[in-house]
Amino acid sequence: MSDPKAVEQVTRRLAQALDMLDAAVERRIEIDRSRALLTEQVHALDADRSRLAADLDVQLGKVRGLEAANRDVAQRLDVAMENIRHVLESQD
Repeated sequence: MSDPKAVEQVTRRLAQALDMLDAAVERRIEIDRSRALLTEQVHALDADRSRLAADLDVQLGKVRGLEAANRDVAQRLDVAMENIRHVLESQD
């Protein structure tokens, strides 16, 4: 028959190996969960980036419009001030 001590040692080694395998599986599951969470976060950040880029484009359009309006108003003020100068000079 088999040596009881040898069977006990083999059983103990098998139990340790199964414990190590179980721990490795748990680590792998946790890594997969972390990877899935990171993937979700990357997708969310990418969506935010796209939204912010679109908002920035809209705001840049508004800024360009305001800059054009500002130039137009400045030109009109220059013309008005020049006309006022001519009127004042003509009255002297």
